[in-house]
Amino acid sequence: MSATPEQDITVVHLMRHGEVENPTGVLYGRLPGYHLSELGRRMADRVAERLASRDITYVVASPLERAQETATPIAKAHGLDLATDGRLIEAENVFQGKTFGIGDGALRRPGNWKHVVNPFKPSWGEPYVDQVVRMMGALDAAKDRARGHEAVLVSHQLPIWLVRSYVERRRLWHDPRKRQCTLASLTTFTYQGDRIVSVGYSEPARDLVPPHLLAGARPVKGKGKAFGA
Repeated sequence: MSATPEQDITVVHLMRHGEVENPTGVLYGRLPGYHLSELGRRMADRVAERLASRDITYVVASPLERAQETATPIAKAHGLDLATDGRLIEAENVFQGKTFGIGDGALRRPGNWKHVVNPFKPSWGEPYVDQVVRMMGALDAAKDRARGHEAVLVSHQLPIWLVRSYVERRRLWHDPRKRQCTLASLTTFTYQGDRIVSVGYSEPARDLVPPHLLAGARPVKGKGKAFGA
């Protein structure tokens, strides 16, 4: 007997893009022209290899170059066309285009302090709640497209962490240093029918990630974790 739609198991992998070429160390946000570095391409290829045997029928990415380039080898490995969903895009941020390191970034300028008065909304960018709403929409759409199979969605660190926090019933405001969302990581949502029944996390390219960018690593001057969002 075949499963009914209410019994179907669908797996949706929400992937963070690989490392980006960013020699000036700016918070690039939604700026165009930021592509994967050579290491980032290796990360993308690694994840494509790990997912090659999975039952993936849908691959979709944020419109930003780094996400498109991360998703391309995965789509190619499964003979799929790469789709684009604007709901997977990086969060808006008033510090976009500025450096944001320790002791040498935008917060040294008093004119920017007004942007950090409310970490709960937050005051420096797109509201956390708005990010959750659009990301849940993207997840649900991918689940419907891949029902009974698997999908891969390539997005960015903050939106991924927020939608996971929402599903796991954690508060949305948080310490960015404690996000479990390393470069090229997979946050995996398993649906039974239309209901999320489990959330998993894995790092297929962990050995390729620079130590200062791993979850929980101590910040290093000139190597702000915010750059690789």
